[in-house]
Parts: sequence; structure tokens; C-alpha cells
Amino acid sequence: MSTPTLLELPAGVRRTTIRTARGVFAALEAVPASGVCERDGALLVPGYTGSKEDFIAILDLLADGSRQVVAIDMRGQFETAGATEPGGYAAAALGADILAVMHETGARHLVGHSYGGLIGREAVLAGAGAGFASFTLMSSGPAALTGPRASELRAMLTALGTEEGPGGGQPGDSGQPGEAGQPGEAGQPGEPGEGGQPGEGGQPGEASLRAGIAEVWRAHLEPQAVAAGVPGHIVDFLGRRILANDPAGLVLMARHMLAAPDRTAELARLDQLPMLVIYGEDDNAWSPAAQERMAQRLGARRLCIPAAVHSPAVEAPATTASALTTFWDAAEARLARSRAAATQTA
Repeated sequence: MSTPTLLELPAGVRRTTIRTARGVFAALEAVPASGVCERDGALLVPGYTGSKEDFIAILDLLADGSRQVVAIDMRGQFETAGATEPGGYAAAALGADILAVMHETGARHLVGHSYGGLIGREAVLAGAGAGFASFTLMSSGPAALTGPRASELRAMLTALGTEEGPGGGQPGDSGQPGEAGQPGEAGQPGEPGEGGQPGEGGQPGEASLRAGIAEVWRAHLEPQAVAAGVPGHIVDFLGRRILANDPAGLVLMARHMLAAPDRTAELARLDQLPMLVIYGEDDNAWSPAAQERMAQRLGARRLCIPAAVHSPAVEAPATTASALTTFWDAAEARLARSRAAATQTA
């Protein structure tokens, strides 16, 4: 899991909520010290089991580029309420949530970290790139998670008494997004049940899932964090965060990560949209080689950050913030040139 190194908010960063037609999302917002935003805003989306706090170290640095920057908890993550039915966690539904937040905040640059990159891709493809100034995939991959991280995820699902399920367990992926973040059809076989009741297909109910997640934290994740030398107050935060997640959301997002299709070719067709692929040289989720190949297929800019692993915003904040700001500025300059050329030929 992403592990922030600090929790205190820098000057110019505040906690807020973003109210949209699809629901309310917990957020951190950073604005320039001058209070004047002269450049396009940005939205940062965290990964699986992550949260907006994973971006604390770069928010003020990005805002210094004279733009508003917002980081959110996705639906069911930490301080954002969960979906009321399984369809709310379909990839298309979470992508629609991102579009709603961007519409409400006016953000035009989108950054998706890890699983947030897969969901950001859904948002970009749903809108065919319209309204976006750029898209950044940070430590994210072209398709389903593989390797040791995938094995760990499968082990967690097994420990919780759930199954991967066909198609990653994403009900409603083929349906159209509905209102208030409830897309697709609910009540699919094998979904977690309500309260302490078993779900259909013998899946555990909410109370059982919460107890299972608490045990995974106590027996595995907390000892790993302590052994890695994570400070006590950060360990406490990590525990509060994972236990605050909607259990159904954790299961359904995990299933999607294990079965996500490769949509790189579709994304590559949006060749007028500036894209950046940024990752650590020691990434232990999607391999650096896989991310490099994805960048080549997309025709995207690529940056491999030395000594970073899976969370560049935490492990190399200054380098990450500088890379994003430079990329965003170039994307906006390119758009301005295109508009000027169009005006001259009109």
C-alpha cells in the first residue's frame, strides 16, 4: 500500500469536499499562495487502498505552478462514502465519478496513480479525451496486475473468503453509467452481502468482510509496516484508512485489478491528447519494462525516476512535482499553439 511520509498539511493545502451530481468526494485542495490560478487545474486520483493523503508531499509544489490542484478519495475509499450497490464499483462507474469531479472543479489535467490510472483511463476514454489538457499514468499499467503483487491480492481475497469471479467481478461494466454513482446492474451473483448476511453465491456479508480486513491488517499489513520502519503515527493512519474503506469496494476493486483488459490501443487513438507515463525504476507492481512498452504504444512522454519504487509522489516528491509541472506547462502551450493556428486559418 502507498505509505505517506507526512500527514500535516502544508500551507495553502486544505481539506474539503467536492459535491457532484454523482455524490460527495473527500478531497485535499491546494491553491497558489497568491490565490490566483493562471493555469489549468489538475485532479490526482489515488491507487488501491490509497487515499488523497498519498499526494500531500507534492500538492503545494504543484500549486506553486499557479494552478489549483485537487486530490480525492475515490468512492468507497477512506473518507468518501461507499456505493449503495455493487455496480457503483464497476470501472465505468468509477470513471464517471472522475469525470463528475473534473467537471465540478474545472480540472483539465488528470493524474491516476496505480489503480487510479486504470480508472483515469476509463474517464478519458468515456469522454474521448474531450475537455482534457493531459493525462498522466503514474506507476500504472496497461492491463491486469501480474506477478507478486497479483499473488498478494489473490491471497487477500482468499483470506476474506471471496472469489475473483468472472470478468474481475465488475458488475455493470457493459452498462451505461447511472446517476449518483450507481451504474450498471446490482445484485450480481457472488457479490458481498449486506450486514452480517452472506452474499449471493455464498460470499461473506459486510460484517464478515470488515472482520476479515481487520485481521489482514493485524496479521500481515501492520507487521510489514512496522518492520519497514514506518513511524508509529503513520502506521496508525494506515490502519484507520484501510479499516475505513468500504469492504465491498476493496473486494470489487481488487477483482478488477486482477482482470482489467488492455485498453492501450483505444487510448493511443486519442493522439491529440498529451500523455505522460511516470514510474519508479524499482516499481514492484507493473514492471518498469511493461510501463515503458505502454508509453511507446501510447506515443507518450516517459519518465523513469531513479531509486523510486511504486509511489513516486511519496518517494521522490520534488522530482515528481517538477516533472508534472513541466509536462502540464508544455501541454497547455501546445494547446495554445493549436488554437492560434486554428484561428489564423478560420
